[in-house]
Amino acid sequence: MSGEHVNDRPPPGPSTTRLPLLLPGTLSDEQRTVYEAVTGGPRASGRVPPPVLADQYGRLLGPFNAMLYSPSVGLPLQDLGAALRFRTAFTEREREIATLVVAARLRSDYEWCAHRPLARRAGLGDDEIDALRDGRAPMLADVRERVVYEAARQLAAEDDLGDAVFTEAVATLGRAAVVELVTLVGYYKALALQMRVFRVGVPDGEPAPAWPPTGNADD
Repeated sequence: MSGEHVNDRPPPGPSTTRLPLLLPGTLSDEQRTVYEAVTGGPRASGRVPPPVLADQYGRLLGPFNAMLYSPSVGLPLQDLGAALRFRTAFTEREREIATLVVAARLRSDYEWCAHRPLARRAGLGDDEIDALRDGRAPMLADVRERVVYEAARQLAAEDDLGDAVFTEAVATLGRAAVVELVTLVGYYKALALQMRVFRVGVPDGEPAPAWPPTGNADD
């Protein structure tokens, strides 16, 4: 991280998060290792992390702030997330479809805010993204994407895969990819639970997702 504000004290004021955001200059050596793994890894574009990753003072946002509080858990957890995002055989579209399914099912504001632009960059259109937000099946022409969507939807909703969906997923994606998909859904569900408990919302200046009324999502 670089920048003139990185170790400045942020202005005082009320915060809704239960875990105060930590300034880079206050971190222990173990916390610094986690911080550098997050900000220096593939999630960051260039020298300065994107605004959903860190604020203007360099404080980590979303699930990454919580990782600093327990470096022994946070370091392998962030590496698992990096592996799921950058070291699987899924295409960017497939990965973001699955991630948005979880974010929408659990109504995780931060995850939706962080991954919606990634989904657009991967080529998902607004109609597909809106369908995922509303819990509807998007119109997907690619058979792999349809299988990823249905498997992720069932995993997020039921914490299991029925025999028919499991068999189709193995036949279409392969066993290794099914392991990765189950793990991806579990990882983002775990992050969503953390952010719910710690009252983590969207970064400042970002609008909260327009979730549909409860009960309208496809169960």
